[in-house]
Amino acid sequence: MQIENVAAIVTGGASGLGAATAAALAAKGARVTIFDLNDEAGNAHAGKIGGRFANVNVTDETSVCDAMDDAQAAHGVARILVNCAGVAPAKKAVGKEFVPHDMESFRRAVEINLVGTFLTCSRFAARLQQAEPIGEERGLVVNTASVAAFDGQIGQPAYAASKAGVAGMTLPLAREFAREQIRVMTIAPGIFWTPMLEGLPPAAQESLGKMVPHPARLGKPEEYADLVMAIAGNPMLNGEVIRLDGAIRMAAK
Repeated sequence: MQIENVAAIVTGGASGLGAATAAALAAKGARVTIFDLNDEAGNAHAGKIGGRFANVNVTDETSVCDAMDDAQAAHGVARILVNCAGVAPAKKAVGKEFVPHDMESFRRAVEINLVGTFLTCSRFAARLQQAEPIGEERGLVVNTASVAAFDGQIGQPAYAASKAGVAGMTLPLAREFAREQIRVMTIAPGIFWTPMLEGLPPAAQESLGKMVPHPARLGKPEEYADLVMAIAGNPMLNGEVIRLDGAIRMAAK
């Protein structure tokens, strides 16, 4: 997929995996728009990489479509979409004193991680299908699942279910969009350094890193971005979920 001078959208692009991906795309000449809810971080990062920022709630169709309108007016039709927006709640199905998981937080995880991913994918593809192809393809979608989709731990029913949904729709979307020459891929990261882990003490972060067979450390957001760029550069990568995890298989807890 051509990167230089094409428009790209990165959801969750103000921090973590999304920020690293937005920077990598911009460094290769893409015209990047960051979709995020964090105005301060989003504007700062967009300014740093020479991109744009839009305050977007990925679960709200109007918010997504309005931001895509603005991004297209500024940069042209987006050819690359990378979905990194997500949340990772940690709650058991039945907690202490037999209190069940609240449904509000369960629904929120599914809405952001799964519904939000589908919403942005489908609206992105609907616009891109009307554009002329560049060479043998029109564009690329890269979604973010997690190893929790396959090795979900105790306390991750909402997160694991939502990420399994992202993994599960990869092939159906790739098959559907193939006619329009749009590829769909998913990355399933293992234990990566993200803002979700930033608040943990250094000893806890080191302990998590040692769970990884090799390299025995937390993954770096830049390594996620490197895989996005590799996917973009190889047109035969389509319809697949790639684990990016240092060979880890998560224990039950």
